[in-house]
Amino acid sequence: MKRRDVITLLGGAALAWPHVARAQQAGRPVIGYLFRGSPGPTTNFVAAFRNGLKETGYVEGRNVAIEYRFAEGQIDRLPALAADLVRRQVAVIATPGGTATVLAAKAATSTIPIVFEVGTDPVEDGLVASFNRPGGNLTGVTAINGELSGKRLGLLSELVPKDARIGVFIDANSPFASNKSIVEIQAAAAALERQIEVLLVGTIRDVEATFANLAQKRIDALLIYASPVMAGFRAELVMLAARHAVPAMYWDRTVAEVGGLMSYGTNGDDQFRQVGVYVGRILNGEEAADLPILRPTKFELVINLKTAKALGLEVPATLIARADEVIE
Repeated sequence: MKRRDVITLLGGAALAWPHVARAQQAGRPVIGYLFRGSPGPTTNFVAAFRNGLKETGYVEGRNVAIEYRFAEGQIDRLPALAADLVRRQVAVIATPGGTATVLAAKAATSTIPIVFEVGTDPVEDGLVASFNRPGGNLTGVTAINGELSGKRLGLLSELVPKDARIGVFIDANSPFASNKSIVEIQAAAAALERQIEVLLVGTIRDVEATFANLAQKRIDALLIYASPVMAGFRAELVMLAARHAVPAMYWDRTVAEVGGLMSYGTNGDDQFRQVGVYVGRILNGEEAADLPILRPTKFELVINLKTAKALGLEVPATLIARADEVIE
């Protein structure tokens, strides 16, 4: 571990331990909240998580305490942060931040219940035994983002010229950077007779450098995959897309609401709310092994006409008619 990370971890421990001790002495359960990204850009997710807890009777500071651990986009910090939560004997660990976060928590404990939120298939990833009966100490929510990639590509294709070359932005440290996911999106592009280029990024510097090279790569539009890191960069992604005048499709409405052109997917806030509900149900005595994996039943198409106008794009009436919300 880097010296900086050790100092950060120990400093956080010194501040947090008295609070946890007081909470335990007062009979309040303590929840561990482990997230791969940063706290600032994802405050809406934390608020949604708390709302889910409230639905099951738990209010932070009143009858439950929450220990937050953010990896600030550095995956190598996750194991130490997870181990720290286990040492503090938290009652449940919430890992609403992708597969890498879940794996770190799973490696740290086989007994403390873990409630996750991922964008992939948790059975295929080996996290749980089945959707209906997860088994073990894990359960949670999936946004099935991988399965939605072809749909997103199709919607974006309706908005840009047939000869437009589409760049596919994928977090290099996410499961979507796997050969399987790349082959799947390439197959979807072939079916739509679209040319794509996969662009792997890992940091904000990668994102900025890739945007700077879009013209050189002859990229005319972007499909941006979801990840905790991308969620943390959403304001930057929108700003860079506007600066480079590139139409982009995003993963959920929160990006369209801050100026992104178009989004299609589950409601991210609702996903985190459901994680909070499951954590509360476990605190109330239910077993993680018996709580089925939740899959989304509603998907939202949001179009920002103000952004389309700024890009000089005319959105087809047929696409507007299918939108769940049009931002004007």
